[in-house]
Amino acid sequence: ALAEMGKKVMVVGCDPKADSTRLLLGGLAQRTVLDTLRDEGDEVDLEDIRRVGFGNTYCTEPGGPEPGVGCAGRGIITSINLLEQLGAYKESLGLDYVFYDVLG
Repeated sequence: ALAEMGKKVMVVGCDPKADSTRLLLGGLAQRTVLDTLRDEGDEVDLEDIRRVGFGNTYCTEPGGPEPGVGCAGRGIITSINLLEQLGAYKESLGLDYVFYDVLG
């Protein structure tokens, strides 16, 4: 509804299942930030980890560690730090809202 009102919105799906943005992306799964980092190393651009969905909503899915390895919270922190480094939160983007879909 916010995007339909002309607001600039970003959704960061912090669920390890990486399905928070699926409906915004027309039912398509999105490659996670952590999977992209594992596959491509440090050569990641913002376009590699952020997609544009319904109503021009920016969508990103941090993902989680491989099952049985590591802490999901650490993956979320890594992803948010990377988004910040790549300029996902720049004032010039004019984001009105950023939503973090977290467990609990």
